[in-house]
Amino acid sequence: MLGQADRERIGGICAKAMADMGYRGAGTIEFLWENGEFYFIEMNTRLQVEHPVTEMITGLDLVREQIRVAEGHGLSCTQENIQFHGHAIECRINAEDPRTFAPSPGTVKQFHAPGGMHVRVDSGLYTGYRVPPYYDSMIAKLIVYGSTRERCLMRLRRALEEFVIEGMKTTIPLHQALLDDPEFQQGAYTIKWLEEWLAKQDA
Repeated sequence: MLGQADRERIGGICAKAMADMGYRGAGTIEFLWENGEFYFIEMNTRLQVEHPVTEMITGLDLVREQIRVAEGHGLSCTQENIQFHGHAIECRINAEDPRTFAPSPGTVKQFHAPGGMHVRVDSGLYTGYRVPPYYDSMIAKLIVYGSTRERCLMRLRRALEEFVIEGMKTTIPLHQALLDDPEFQQGAYTIKWLEEWLAKQDA
């Protein structure tokens, strides 16, 4: 697990690197963490798909901040103002077979997004929409927040049960199966965990 001291150390190094380069705008630095050290992979000069997780645990609207900077304004807050609260998890809902990950385009016969407090769905889907086979298969993002990891997982389980996308296969059943795994529930996983988990399902 990454502790608060390590988060602050990594964040400080990243912030200094951006300041030294004179970088302005949204950006995401990716790295790997192993044995108490982190290793730089790349920087994406844009928002990431997972940016709603950051928005939920900080209360910041990152898209708004990005637009402010593009218009020549400063940020609406300082680093000292940013605090993490609670837990957030995002599920990418793809039009794919949940076991083989083969694309599953088609027409949405019925669509119902989950709702409620601290449940967010980013999607352009609607009943009757035709998902084309030519682009990325992600058709929705489900993001939930909880004051603790346990509450976040409970809310995510309920939201996945309420999510209805008929007319094609989706990765919703995969996310539901992952939620039932004790290692996932405890947060005891690495970047290789999903690959190993999938191999066990096929054994």
